[in-house]
Amino acid sequence: MGAQERHHTICGLYGRLLSYPGPELKEAADRCGEMLAEGSPRAAGELGRFVRFLEEQSASRVEELYTSTFDLQPSCYPYVGYQLCGESQKRILFMIKLKEVYREHSFEAQGELPDHLSEMLAFLAVAKDRGVRTEIVTDGLLPALDRLVKSFEDRNHPYGALLGSLQAFLEENPGSAGPKEVAS
Repeated sequence: MGAQERHHTICGLYGRLLSYPGPELKEAADRCGEMLAEGSPRAAGELGRFVRFLEEQSASRVEELYTSTFDLQPSCYPYVGYQLCGESQKRILFMIKLKEVYREHSFEAQGELPDHLSEMLAFLAVAKDRGVRTEIVTDGLLPALDRLVKSFEDRNHPYGALLGSLQAFLEENPGSAGPKEVAS
């Protein structure tokens, strides 16, 4: 598997991990951990804490923690535009621009606002243009993840570990290898 394909796959897995928990969550976490172990040891270590949580908890407890973390705490809202701009006109403009970029690359958000972490990662899983991927990571995801990771007072929080893992992976691999631009 080449660097670009690996980056796409890992981003897609993180997107699933940051979506509302479903029956495939543990399998996606295991696969992501295996792929990270090959070239991103820091990210793999952080993800390991999240995987252990999944092994020790019931599905209902995982769902409960997801909701209490991401839906009930404004400092942890999983929306990149919210983390960067708050509830403002700038966030609306950010989402409009994201929708334009998604449309240019034949991508459509699936059930969440376009600035939700899971949607942006799903886009990175399919976007072929390295420049666009790198820009989204460096100008959007990494600054938002920095805020999100810092918002966790409990350094052992499973979702804090998951976000820390994603941050470590993206810092090491902002856009991955691949063509600068690919014609559609």
